[in-house]
Amino acid sequence: MKNILLAITLLVSTIATAQSFEGKGDQKFQIGANIQDNVNGITLSYDYGLGENISIGVVTGYALNLNNGLTADFSDRFELEGRFNANLGSVLNIDNNFDLYPGISLSTKNFGGHLGMRYFFSSGFGIFSEFGTTFAKYNSDALTAAEKIHNQFTVNFGAVFNL
Repeated sequence: MKNILLAITLLVSTIATAQSFEGKGDQKFQIGANIQDNVNGITLSYDYGLGENISIGVVTGYALNLNNGLTADFSDRFELEGRFNANLGSVLNIDNNFDLYPGISLSTKNFGGHLGMRYFFSSGFGIFSEFGTTFAKYNSDALTAAEKIHNQFTVNFGAVFNL
């Protein structure tokens, strides 16, 4: 009886173990909140694994709530970017369900970088958080408050799904 329980436990734990990044061909979809100074919005991202620890992706965001009397048109509220990630979860070997991914991005507004973390509760669902910053802005003049949207330090968090 002990052996049967042990075998069932091992089988269930093997099936229930999620892999945070599986390498080439791995696909992730993230949806979450975007928090910035004077702005709250939504972010969507898709990442595709090119190799054991490399992925590329696309991210879009839209500023929904403008605070402190800030006004902005669609072009200031919307952002689209391509990105490159170094998925270090397997290198760090903290937990099979955890991935740490620093990366760089090129957007419609700037060149920047991010540091993200994902944790999977199952093989298909997890949570993520990302911290992003701008390294170089396309507009080198003094930015208006609306132009600072997506051109400043950002925090994103939400749900991540394996596709």
